[in-house]
Formats: sequence, structure tokens, C-alpha cells
Amino acid sequence: MDLNFTPEEQAFRAQIRAWVAKSLPAEISHKVHNALRLTKADMQAWARILGKEGWLGWGWPQQFGGPGWNSIQQHLFEEECALAGAPRVVPFGPVMVAPVIMAFGTPAQQQRFLPGIMSGEVWWSQGYSEPGSGSDLASVKCKAERKGDYYVVNGQKTWTTLGQHGDWIFCLVRTNNEGKPQTGISFLLIDMKSPGVSVRPIVLLDGEPEVNEVWFDNVEVPADQLIGEENKGWTYAKHLLAHERTNIADVNRGKRELERLKRVAKAEGVYDDARFRDEIAKVEVDLVALEMMVLRVLAAAKNGKNSLDVAGLLKIRGSEIQQRYTELMMLAGGPASVPFIKDAMEAGWQGGFAAAAHVAPLAGTYFNYRKTTIYGGSNEVQRNIVAQTVLGS
Repeated sequence: MDLNFTPEEQAFRAQIRAWVAKSLPAEISHKVHNALRLTKADMQAWARILGKEGWLGWGWPQQFGGPGWNSIQQHLFEEECALAGAPRVVPFGPVMVAPVIMAFGTPAQQQRFLPGIMSGEVWWSQGYSEPGSGSDLASVKCKAERKGDYYVVNGQKTWTTLGQHGDWIFCLVRTNNEGKPQTGISFLLIDMKSPGVSVRPIVLLDGEPEVNEVWFDNVEVPADQLIGEENKGWTYAKHLLAHERTNIADVNRGKRELERLKRVAKAEGVYDDARFRDEIAKVEVDLVALEMMVLRVLAAAKNGKNSLDVAGLLKIRGSEIQQRYTELMMLAGGPASVPFIKDAMEAGWQGGFAAAAHVAPLAGTYFNYRKTTIYGGSNEVQRNIVAQTVLGS
């Protein structure tokens, strides 16, 4: 199997690199490279820049307004954006709900929702987890009762990432309590400005309200915002989760953060320690191995072959690597990793780049990334899935 890029693919990479260099605002790139706080305006500004080019849906087929790139081109696009310091695209709209709408939505739903996702104007949130339903999504209790042309929704979602910014939310809701739990779930699109929707931020250790509780109190949702058939939402959720788990691996962000780890280690004087360099080397080897796995999947897709169902495996390895490089950054920063005074950091009091590299909230980031092996399906559950679908045991 040839994992080298062709001359045409290298030319495509050069085109993307030049476009990103011209289009990505320097102040946003600086924040990303130095792990400074990104505002909603920052994230949405980049989304809109991509949207104007028709590239926010970089994995979309042309029939839905996407560029129609093949899997290799999509990978190269993601890599060049990440290495240049572009913000990670908030995936809930273009990467997660959009493929579900394309595959299972009606033509009217596709025409209504996809343009706003592509343009970056509409911010989507994900309503899957509940206080008692994390990895076991089949146990969701948030209820939607059909009353004429509406569903009336009552219940709670939690850990809703960036839900405080959401315009719309896609939700798994229970529409039937009979039979197996999976057979009574439906997939609803809900306007978060609807009466009865309330969002309560959860402030994390780094001081950011990254996740939220979302409450639904007799929220009326038009029935034409049901995706597919009632009680078939479990099928659509599994389709979406395959996209989420592959996205979590995020090899390209890992390559950028590996370079940041080296910068922090050099700035703090620990890069000269052979044992610390050994730990960095282990992460780098694991990251290269993960990239090879991704390229194998892409090569198979390019040649029209069915690759193994490795979304869960990509998620396992990618999330573990993310935890390891954030741990090493914190260890490199030492005592400077602990303080986090956001206003002072954003005022630039720390002076030059070297100082900025190690007063960033490295400890807060380390603790935040403990979540990566849990969300998108915990790694323990993913190992069981891999054992059944890939190893056949």
C-alpha cells in the first residue's frame, strides 16, 4: 500500500497552504499557537471565512454545496489548517449533524438547515448526554410527546459543549417506552431560542464555562423538525457517532501541539534532559503510528475498498495521545503551569513568546483533557466495540 502523496495531492496541499496563510487572521493564529482563550467571535470568524469559500463543509459532497473533495484532500485540508494555527472547527454542525441531515433528512430539511451550517452563521449544539445517560445513550429519558403538529419536550441534557452559544441543538429524545430502549428514541432538531429552553453553564477548573446543562420545560418543537422516522433515532445517532469518533482522533492538531510541547520544554530548559526527551519521542512515535492508521483508512477509501471499522480505535489512540502531550506540557512548565489569571494573560503582561508559552493554563488544560477518553463513547466501551467488529472476538 502506497502511503505517499501524489504530485497532484502535493499541489493541492500547496494551494491550501497558500490560501490559509492569506486568509487566517494573525491574531487568531497567535491565540491558537499559544493556547490563549478563543472567544465565540474568534471561532465564528474563522467559520465564516471558510463558509464564504464553501469549505466549512469540507467533507460534504458537491450536491449539498461542498467542494466534493476526496478523503485525501480532506485530510490535507485539515492538516494545513491545524498546522497554520486555525481554530478547530466546532464540529457539531458541519461534521456531525450535517451528515445526518444529508443521509436521513427530507429535501425540505436539507434546504432549510444545510446553508446556515455551511455559512457558519448558525451555531449548533449536541444534546446527547444526560445525568444518567453518558456512554449508555440508550437510557436517555428526555421525553418528546407528539401532540398534533408538535412534539412537547421535557427533560435535561448535560455536558453540552459550548451550548451557551447555541442557536440550534440536535437531541436524542424518548418517544416510546416499550420494547428495547434503543427502539424508542427519536432525533429532533430544536431551536434553542424556543420558550422553555434554558442553558446553565458549568464552570470548569480552568475557569471556562465550556460545558452546560440544557433544560427543556414543555418546549414545543414542530413535527417537521424530526429527522427520519419516529423511534429510529438510534440508527441516526450511530451514523453521527462514527463521524464524532474519527474527528476526536484529530491527528493534525496533535502534530501542532507536539511542536508546542517541544517549544515549552525548550523554553523551560527541560528539553536538555534525555529522559524528558524520551517521553516526547514516545508521544511522537505514537502520533506517527496514528497518522499511518489514518492514511491507511484514507488510502482504502480512495481505492474504493472498505476499510476496517476503526473509528473506535482512532478515538482510543487519539484521545490517549492528547492526554499524554497535555500532561508533558504541564510537567515541562512546572510551577508556572498552575496559575491562571485570564485577564492578565490576555492583557499581555507576560511579555515575550517564551513566557507566554509557559504561563498558559497548562494544568487547567491537563485536567480538562481527562474528558477525552470519556466523551464520544468511553474508551472502555470502544475497546469492546473494537474487539467485536475488528477482531471478531
